Amino acid sequence: MLVRLCRTGFLRSVEGMFTKQMRRLLNEPVLLAMIVLVWVLLALFVVYPLFMVGLKSFEPKPGVFGLSVYRTIFSKRYFLVPIFNTLKLGVTVACFGVLIGYVFAYSVAKANVPAKDFFRTIATFPIVSPPFVVALAAILLFGRNGLFTRKLFGGTPPFEIYGFWGLVIVETLAYFPTAFLTLEGTLLSIGSDLEEASQSLGCSKWKTFWRVTFPLSLPGVLSAWLLVFSQSMADFGNPLVLGGKFHVLSVSAYLEITGSYRLPHGSALAIILLIPTLIAFFVQRYWLSRKSFVTVTGKSFLSKAMELPRWAKVILTIVCLILTASIMLFYGTVLFGSFTKLWGVNHSLTLDNYKYVFNFSWEYLKDTLLLASIATPICGVLGIMIAYLVARKEFFGRRLMEAFSLLPFAVPGTVVGIGYLLAFNQEPLILTGTALIVILVFVFRELPVGVQNGVAALYQIDKSIEEASMDLGSNSYQTFWKVTLPLLMPAFFTALFNAFVRSMTAISAVIFVVSAKWNLITVRILGAVSNGDLAQAAALSCTLIGIIVVVMFLMRFVTVNLSYQMKLRRVER
Repeated sequence: MLVRLCRTGFLRSVEGMFTKQMRRLLNEPVLLAMIVLVWVLLALFVVYPLFMVGLKSFEPKPGVFGLSVYRTIFSKRYFLVPIFNTLKLGVTVACFGVLIGYVFAYSVAKANVPAKDFFRTIATFPIVSPPFVVALAAILLFGRNGLFTRKLFGGTPPFEIYGFWGLVIVETLAYFPTAFLTLEGTLLSIGSDLEEASQSLGCSKWKTFWRVTFPLSLPGVLSAWLLVFSQSMADFGNPLVLGGKFHVLSVSAYLEITGSYRLPHGSALAIILLIPTLIAFFVQRYWLSRKSFVTVTGKSFLSKAMELPRWAKVILTIVCLILTASIMLFYGTVLFGSFTKLWGVNHSLTLDNYKYVFNFSWEYLKDTLLLASIATPICGVLGIMIAYLVARKEFFGRRLMEAFSLLPFAVPGTVVGIGYLLAFNQEPLILTGTALIVILVFVFRELPVGVQNGVAALYQIDKSIEEASMDLGSNSYQTFWKVTLPLLMPAFFTALFNAFVRSMTAISAVIFVVSAKWNLITVRILGAVSNGDLAQAAALSCTLIGIIVVVMFLMRFVTVNLSYQMKLRRVER
């Protein structure tokens, strides 16, 4: 009887809360329209494509459903090998990436190494370039006609760049900046007073690191490991270029669909690829939600560099120099290769490759710029809108909306591309071959960053500011546009930049939806590499990086000079 009464009371409480929220929404039709619009978009362009991938994996023949596809996959070595290879590569790259990222982050954030701003800048190069540019550089240096292969090793490669270890080197260089940025923020959040207290109690600096600094940075270490693991698992461009006989799931799923025309098998491989990345995503979010490692308590604290022994600082500086030199070598090789006539045969300098870019590949550049420019503001506005709804408004299904909006971050691009191919290649919504399907992939693939940036920024804005606007007679719509949005401008422009960069360098998802009418520069680069036109591929890559760098500086100028905070500083002066 008591249980029944408690259950009845709980249901009445939930019903009353739901009724109250619905009345509030009905009094604000603009807010209700925003919520309905977001739900429709998320259901149609996030949930539906993933549902179609899962459904197709259980449909070996049209209209026939069963587990035969999965039985085939788990019983044949041809399919099992890519599964184990993908996990092996992901774990290895994550371990190396986090190790390098931690050393680099500690050197910059805690050790006060010289030229740390320079090191930090160089470390972010792989973020603003297509990941497979590093693979292109590896081929230019260590391929069968590579510069080092011919000049230093007499035509015999020092190691096989095509395969597991080549992918480990390339992916580690491409994705360690993710670990570095995550761990730098973690280390900077650890107050120096904790380390100083440890040393004042008699611990050496080495013991202080292992007993204080490292344990407190463990949440960041795990977060960085899971992020790099997910990126490696989802990588498509590097394995396609350098995989050789080392097959991974993303490429295998692509080849099953585009080569063997077996949609059920490709979909099943995509689902198998999705499972570990989703697990990594949710484990990361769960770990970060725990409060047992908090060091910022509201009291002022200072994170300052530690004075390490001279030998330790020298070692850390040498490590940073080696890493930055490697990055500069790889990107410098791509730049040099873009000016050569025929890489591996004729290294005389020429501008013919850039003439080729602007004469014969201009359509690829134009399409990429146009589609990315259309998708970028849509992604930014939609991301801020969702962030505002989930962080500031109370309505039924709010947390579920946030989860669905962040879901594309955990889904590999290969799965997204297959989902859009299956979902929008048939009635009632046929988008295959159009520009719209590419734009939609760009928007919803990069949406999570805009949502996360917006939510983080909103949590830093006191609600009383918006409540004051509402008390003065403004509704939610007016308050958002006149009060909240101006304060969100830095987060908004960061989301815009991320959406533009990721759209310009996208490959894994869009390769399934591009067409002869609408093609992208990244697809053209991969085609040039596959055909052995390495100098042309280098020129295309450098042109793409140049465009991104120009936009980066423009975005930074707009963010710094037109933000609400900058306007306040001008008024104060």
